[in-house]
Amino acid sequence: MESDKYIKSNLLNKLKQECSFWSYSENSVDDVPDDILIEKTLVYLDLEEINQLFLIFPFGKVKRVWLERLVPQEEYLHTLNRFLAWYYFKIRKPDTYLKSMATRHLRQLLS
Repeated sequence: MESDKYIKSNLLNKLKQECSFWSYSENSVDDVPDDILIEKTLVYLDLEEINQLFLIFPFGKVKRVWLERLVPQEEYLHTLNRFLAWYYFKIRKPDTYLKSMATRHLRQLLS
């Protein structure tokens, strides 16, 4: 879909402006996988851009990326994770949920 490509391109450009791809070569930025695009958008961009993610990706995919990539960084991203849990994923008790998910992730790493 053309509109999806436009939104992705717009998000990539905004992330480039934020210097979010400092570790990528200039040529490879345009080939960023969807998971990385979602993660970087959640971390570095504003509500308007985060809302655009839900226009081009299924809700479950955005939530999965959040759970796999941001929640394990709970201490570092605590405030952001609390907000995302409450605002986007409608989690009633974000602190309890985040602690549970972070613990689950840690257990998976240790087993």
